[in-house]
Amino acid sequence: MSLGRILVVDDDPQIRRVLRTVLIAQGYETEDANSGEQALERVRDGRFDLILLDINMPGIGGIETCRALRSGYNAAIIMLTVRDSETDKVQALDAGADDYVTKPFSFPELLARIRAALRRVSAGSSAPQVVRLDEVEINFSTRRVTVGERDVRLTPKEFDLLQYLATHPNVPVTHTRLLQAVWGPDYGNEVEYLRVFINQLRKKIERNPSTPQYLLTEPWVGYRLQIPE
Repeated sequence: MSLGRILVVDDDPQIRRVLRTVLIAQGYETEDANSGEQALERVRDGRFDLILLDINMPGIGGIETCRALRSGYNAAIIMLTVRDSETDKVQALDAGADDYVTKPFSFPELLARIRAALRRVSAGSSAPQVVRLDEVEINFSTRRVTVGERDVRLTPKEFDLLQYLATHPNVPVTHTRLLQAVWGPDYGNEVEYLRVFINQLRKKIERNPSTPQYLLTEPWVGYRLQIPE
């Protein structure tokens, strides 16, 4: 039985070949693409649970490809790159990637990150399809948010954060749990980073962001999404 379908996207044929060999041996079904353009064609033709996406490719680069995938596709995305700067990491995660692995990487580490990303996707599928917060409607299947008659645009990470909170409604979710669930296992202490995203979300869905009704702060603990009965 397959553990999941993975698309490997890299312009280096040797890396694609090695990754496919390792993943197939672990029980995953795999396909590959040599460019961002080909990756977008592949996802139109088939369903994938996770995409391994090289950040540095000719043509449409990994960041642009990630954004295009996130606009209408809900697979987990792990970015692969030879660069390890904080700017590149934040850029990749803000484009909608679930995680970020720097080459050269160990296969046990990569496989662990793949398993973690697939667990997060599975957990996200348990979220309610539609959540209503008075005049706010959040449709998780279409990734659309409306306030009254107005469409509200959320960034991929804002939406993923809201979706994770919706899978645990009316209960506190700790800072560490939120950071690792939405940004990846390397995160956990970036409380200020999380606070910025929560504040941005409040500005978009709360009637009075300074006195929120739905996105509530649990002092010294984390945040809670209060859903009206």
